[in-house]
Amino acid sequence: MEKAIRDFGSQFDYVPEIFNKENLKPFNKIVVLGMGGSNLAPGILNIIDPKLDLYIHRDYGIPEKEDSFFENSLIIASSYSGNTEEVLVGLEEAIAKGLNISVISAGGKLIEIAKEKKLPFIEIPNTGIQPRSALGFSFIAFSYLVNSQIAIKEINDVKGKINPTTFEIEGKKLAEKISGKTPIIYSSNKNLAIAYNWKIKFNETGKIPAFYNVLPEMNHNEMTGFDLNEKTKIYEDRFIPIFLIDETDNQKIIKRMQVVKEIYENKNIECIEINFKGNSCLGVFGSLLLADWTAYYMATNNGAESNDVPMVEDFKRKIG
Repeated sequence: MEKAIRDFGSQFDYVPEIFNKENLKPFNKIVVLGMGGSNLAPGILNIIDPKLDLYIHRDYGIPEKEDSFFENSLIIASSYSGNTEEVLVGLEEAIAKGLNISVISAGGKLIEIAKEKKLPFIEIPNTGIQPRSALGFSFIAFSYLVNSQIAIKEINDVKGKINPTTFEIEGKKLAEKISGKTPIIYSSNKNLAIAYNWKIKFNETGKIPAFYNVLPEMNHNEMTGFDLNEKTKIYEDRFIPIFLIDETDNQKIIKRMQVVKEIYENKNIECIEINFKGNSCLGVFGSLLLADWTAYYMATNNGAESNDVPMVEDFKRKIG
């Protein structure tokens, strides 16, 4: 895992090739079929290029929608391994319906089907890293497949500028600060995918529970869970809210974050504030690299394995 983090910047040298590109039909909506680390990239893409009409389906099959939902849509079956059960079921259903389909994967059955059916596909590099660590490859593949000129420009601008070691010391300090507590990551609704990525890194790399929510929604419910009294004050030391404050967010959202943070701290709940610029690859991936280092050092400090996910593999074996 440490090597994957240190080498992350080199992923932005990757230029994908779209095979069977002549079979890529016009579209104005994107429907992604993806689970786990394979659905992280499109969420990030939608932050960089928010005008994309993008829908992410995290379940078996395809969305249960009227046929009109799929008109002028591009279905992207995304699985790093190429063997994700839910995505394969979705691909089969999409083929049966004659939908406009493409594939992004590092191999496996998805690529086999794409070649057999002559579907447009991108085969991203299989360097042996975990799907969550291949976020750069996946993000670039999605950007080129949907021809997001905004994202492609950002990718070209950021080449050679991402230095993962820049965030290592801060990540190590954050890991020590979070130690023994359950992080709750808060962001604007616009940056939900970033907060979700932070959570995933804490779960899979750090091997600890972690949760996330967005503002302003949490102001209407979740924050009242921390309205602690003498009998419930035991929770003040069990959680540590992490506020991802994006300087490009709506100023009303930033004010809400600052006020919630102040309220929490007045109740003796320690908080962390992470500032970044969310409309650029450098800002977004910088934040995620900080999450990578934090999660890595949390695992290291706790004597946990940071790279592999044995519980997920054991679960897959048990469900057949």
